[in-house]
Amino acid sequence: MSQPWQQPQQPPQHNPYGQQPQQPYPPQPYPPHQPQQPYGYGQQPPPPYGAPGGFPPPPPPVRRGNPALAVVLGIVAMLVGAGIYGGILKASDGGQIGYLAIGTGALIGAALGKAGGRNGALPVVGALLGLLGVYLGQIFGIALELSDIANIPVSQVFTEHFDSLNKAWKEYLEPIDAVFFILGAVGAFQTARKLGG
Repeated sequence: MSQPWQQPQQPPQHNPYGQQPQQPYPPQPYPPHQPQQPYGYGQQPPPPYGAPGGFPPPPPPVRRGNPALAVVLGIVAMLVGAGIYGGILKASDGGQIGYLAIGTGALIGAALGKAGGRNGALPVVGALLGLLGVYLGQIFGIALELSDIANIPVSQVFTEHFDSLNKAWKEYLEPIDAVFFILGAVGAFQTARKLGG
């Protein structure tokens, strides 16, 4: 009897270009987790401050100002604030509002602090200018009123009748006005100190 002819079996050859059977990937947790390895040979710890180089960020530069320019701008702000103060004082028929004094002082302090930088004398200068600004604002309000009554320009009231103007201011002065002077001085002092530092 004859046996059917069989081809001899050859061991499977490894073909690097042939297809390999695909194996399923094991499930990965989300987000992918990489195991932490201890620092060893060849591994570097992360930088201590998170930035390349490992140095802390530099401190912000110290703001320098110009005190002389700050005083000039403070005087301009005082005159502007006094003008606004006097205009509102006349419009309200002499009724004073504490916010006007604080606003005048804050305007002066802002000019001093922004332009002057950190300077210990500027808040004190601001307090003095705040007092003067409230005084000039009250004087300007009275001058506007006298200008309407006498039918003369405001500039003439200041130049030719300043003694009458100052006398009228003293007559209108009340104890509550001390509060307005304090508010103007404190507003200028605090604002100059806060914005200067």
